[in-house]
Amino acid sequence: MRTLIDFSIMHEYNKNVLPRGDKLLSIAGLIAWKRFSPIGDGLYKNKTERGGRPNIDIIIMIKLLVLQEMFGLSDPQLELQVADRISFRVFLGATETIPDYTTVWLFRKRLKESGKYNDIWDEFINQLRAKGYEVQTGVIQDASFITSDPGHAKKDVPRGDEAKTRRSKDGTWATKGKKSNFGYKAHVKVDTEHQFIWAVNTTTASVHDSRVDLAEVGEVRYGDKAYSGAKTKGYDASMKRAARGHPLGISDILRNERISKKRSPVERCFSVIKTLFRSGHVMVTTVENAAIKVMFKAIGYNLYNLHGLSNKEVVWR
Repeated sequence: MRTLIDFSIMHEYNKNVLPRGDKLLSIAGLIAWKRFSPIGDGLYKNKTERGGRPNIDIIIMIKLLVLQEMFGLSDPQLELQVADRISFRVFLGATETIPDYTTVWLFRKRLKESGKYNDIWDEFINQLRAKGYEVQTGVIQDASFITSDPGHAKKDVPRGDEAKTRRSKDGTWATKGKKSNFGYKAHVKVDTEHQFIWAVNTTTASVHDSRVDLAEVGEVRYGDKAYSGAKTKGYDASMKRAARGHPLGISDILRNERISKKRSPVERCFSVIKTLFRSGHVMVTTVENAAIKVMFKAIGYNLYNLHGLSNKEVVWR
């Protein structure tokens, strides 16, 4: 019976979806997903002699979290979309398995408690390098707000362990221009040549950009004026900022213009995540949970970018 159902689903996919173009299928083929399998070792504790409920393959779960961030879906929405969209199930490589949203939530929890989400990132980056991509001419560092739900509490209501509302426990307020943002901040390092994200760090929104350094020794780090004078392990190529009573000279103004052009591609990654993926908001309460979601946003963006470089196109959806 199962074989008949699988055949029916694939027949429908081949007849009605594939001829119209399925970029998810192309993206699925860009990565050697099987190499993520060892990360699942020790992630579950129910593999005993007495047995236990079978675990869903870690590859399916990783793909689920990638899909979630690439399409800006909540956990319940993800469950519904996987059940409803044939292309999602083909991407997952499983026409039968439809994990419920609590399974997705618990998987992220296991990644957080085990720290294995870092292993997922490292494996993905290693695969990018194996394809011949690497930082060559410099890196751009920037940060952008990832908003969260502040609830209905006032700003002076305690958070952290004392929080008693839906308000994010670790989220903080920060103001940019005249707009206040609540939640977190995604710090990324992007290479200047191919615009891949090579490092990502998540903090609360109030942490200043300059307090996070993602550059490695020997890398030229381009940054906007927020990084002016900030220490870095790499070579500082940040824009200069004028001080009161000390305006910038013409040489610094011209230098800033050159750096601005050099670092402008970093805006693309945030545009893809927030506008194309519609994934600039998270419904989590801690910075650790936000960090996992931001990491999968970065993986999704890198897959989107890799697909564009491989196919010389940037069309999506």
